[in-house]
Amino acid sequence: MPKILIVEDDKSIVTNLTEYLCNEGFEIDSVAGQAEAIERISLNKYDLILLDISLRNGNGFAVCSAIKANTDTPVIFLTASDDEYSVVTGLDMGADDYVTKPFRPRELLSRIRNVLRRNGKAGTVIELDNICVDTVKGIVTKNGKEVFLSALEYRLLLVFLSNKGAILSRNRLLEEIWNIAGEFVNDNTLTVYIKRLRDKIEDDPQNPTVIKTVRGLGYKVGE
Repeated sequence: MPKILIVEDDKSIVTNLTEYLCNEGFEIDSVAGQAEAIERISLNKYDLILLDISLRNGNGFAVCSAIKANTDTPVIFLTASDDEYSVVTGLDMGADDYVTKPFRPRELLSRIRNVLRRNGKAGTVIELDNICVDTVKGIVTKNGKEVFLSALEYRLLLVFLSNKGAILSRNRLLEEIWNIAGEFVNDNTLTVYIKRLRDKIEDDPQNPTVIKTVRGLGYKVGE
């Protein structure tokens, strides 16, 4: 599971990005300022760093300089400024890409996956029993054979696999998947999609062992 450090002082952006990227199969860490970022990078190894240019404590250019001087970790700048100077400065310092705020989460996800692929850091296979999900290629296999899922089924599976061992309520699942459907997903629709997903990934969908029902509480995957 690729590990990403978010260096950003806007708490709402950090909260939303963390939740979104965790559900897409990433491990997320975050800090708010320049000094904290440089210290965290010296103590931990990350596969990619999302770096805001404007920080209350310092700036992203100084952090990027420290990253590139000591590691080969790829950097994507997050910036509210799309002026040419900021973009060119960031790229000249070795940044791998930049995304201008406000950004769409799916666009950022695509940029992250592209940078990880280019840098050979896309170790993004999530495994559970006989199920494997390659989150870069978007391929799901069962016993080595590809399983074809709809976009909503795939997102639902990722939510489960990203929360192994946790009981997920139906309300939580509805909140996680309604965006990708492009419309409100109701409780009956969720039941249908869980049944379809079980039909595709369970050995015996009538007695599921992957997506287990926790009566009165919701669903659970893994221990």
